[in-house]
Amino acid sequence: MIKVKLTKNNNYYNRIIITGHANYEDFGKDIVCASVSSTIITSVNICLSIDDKSLSYNDDNGLDIKILKKDEVTTKIINVMVSNLYELEKTYPKNIQIKEENNE
Repeated sequence: MIKVKLTKNNNYYNRIIITGHANYEDFGKDIVCASVSSTIITSVNICLSIDDKSLSYNDDNGLDIKILKKDEVTTKIINVMVSNLYELEKTYPKNIQIKEENNE
C-alpha cells in the first residue's frame, strides 16, 4: 500500500511523505503506482521549474517533500496534487492511504 502523510500548518501543506508500493498489479503494470508517481513527479517538477526554491525533496527512503514557499502558485500546484491523490484514494482504497496532520 502507498502511504501518504500530509502535514499542514496554517492551512498550507508544508510536508508530504510518500512511502510504499500500491501492489495493485505486477511491477511495471501497476496503474495506481504509475498514477501516484506521475501526479507527484509532475507537480514537483512544475514547482521547481517555476521557482527552484519553492520546495525540496529527498528520495532516499520513499519521497519526502518539504514545501518551502507559501506563494499562490506553489500553493495551487500542491493543492491540486493533493486533490488528485485523494481522488486516487477514493478509487483505490486498498492501494493508497492518506493521513493528514495539522501542526497549528
